[in-house]
Amino acid sequence: MSEGIAAFLNPAQMAKLNRLALNSRYVVEGTLAGRHRSAQKGASTEFADHRAYMPGDDLKRIDWKVLGRTDKYFVRRYQDETNLRVYLLVDRSGSMGYSSSADLPTKFKYSCTLAAALGYVVLKSRDAVGMCIYGEKLDASMPCKNSFNELNNSLKILQGYKPAKGTAGADVMHQIAESISRRAMIVIISDLLDDQPEIIKALAHFRKNLHDVIVLHTLDPVELNLDLKRGAEFEDMENGERLIADPRSLAKEYKDLMGEFIDKYRKACAEMKIDYRLIKTDEPIDTFVRAYLEERKRLSR
Repeated sequence: MSEGIAAFLNPAQMAKLNRLALNSRYVVEGTLAGRHRSAQKGASTEFADHRAYMPGDDLKRIDWKVLGRTDKYFVRRYQDETNLRVYLLVDRSGSMGYSSSADLPTKFKYSCTLAAALGYVVLKSRDAVGMCIYGEKLDASMPCKNSFNELNNSLKILQGYKPAKGTAGADVMHQIAESISRRAMIVIISDLLDDQPEIIKALAHFRKNLHDVIVLHTLDPVELNLDLKRGAEFEDMENGERLIADPRSLAKEYKDLMGEFIDKYRKACAEMKIDYRLIKTDEPIDTFVRAYLEERKRLSR
């Protein structure tokens, strides 16, 4: 059985992700020279060195004199530039084990693959990535590293987990927010089926600490519209409660309530300047990541 990144992404998928970059919209604090604005003040306009041009770099930073001498593109780096530190938060609460069809992955499996894809993009951009796995508690926390070996090890650890029985998402997010001392990017991959007001408070905690936050709201298509054609027995995946019902008679009310639920998250995120995206598990991972990062790049110009 494949392990690490090979368990989630095949070579063709990785090839599609090679030239993408995850850019921060805010100042960050890192440890390596990179593409992102640093929160550190001081000799911020002093030239440091050159590095090879990468897609997405500011064209104003290209050193045209070096291009003339070497016929190669290099960008100038300054002392105020830093690498981006990205923390991927992967939810493994009980509800993440749901899939409406044998043809679709569970939300947890989809989230693991999405984390692998984003981690790969971050490292290809020479930034640093870490990972937190949580369900009823913080199960594992891997620090940010600029290393494919470390990402591979993190994904091997992620492979070893299955959805938990319950959830404590808000408490864990507060715990993580307290543990990250420097400004970073926080990417939350979750179905957000939790105590909504408390989750929103936890998201606000990250923003209060000046982190750049992305929420990738991951849902199965059936969870959005209750598109089931016959009576069914529904089971709560976190407390085991069961209910027999005809989904066709509930579909309209259900869609209205789910719409309100999603809108509350979307509006709260907009107010806090958090980048919110709704993802369905029937969407190809590489297609979503490419479209999302290209849109984020356009909007950050």
